[in-house]
Amino acid sequence: MDTTTIPYGMTRTVDLPYEQAVERTRDALAAEGFGVLTEIDVRATLKKKLDVESRPYTILGACNPPLAHQAFNAEPNIGLLLPCNVVVYAKADGDGSVVAAIDPVVSLGRVGNPALAPLAADVKARLSRVLEAVAPK
Repeated sequence: MDTTTIPYGMTRTVDLPYEQAVERTRDALAAEGFGVLTEIDVRATLKKKLDVESRPYTILGACNPPLAHQAFNAEPNIGLLLPCNVVVYAKADGDGSVVAAIDPVVSLGRVGNPALAPLAADVKARLSRVLEAVAPK
């Protein structure tokens, strides 16, 4: 299990089958106050629209209502950057899964509104705890 920081997010490799990783991610999000507003089964969508096979891959659109409310009050157009996407996908070699979350400090930082900085830091801390709960070190 390792954590990787990418320029726009945080990833964690976990020694769990894909379905278990998705379920554990949902549970960890709920424990941090996030609900899943949207869920996209990328594999099924690509099969239906393009008739191509791909690895299991789910995009979870996560939202913490009190934090989202604060963001909307600070920046009415912030909905363009919400919800916070969290992805879970099977590793290409089939041995485990990857869980990744957007880095809200990066995404909300692009707005240039200093009132969003503490909020983005709070959301990042929560998403980091989600990754830790899914794949403890």
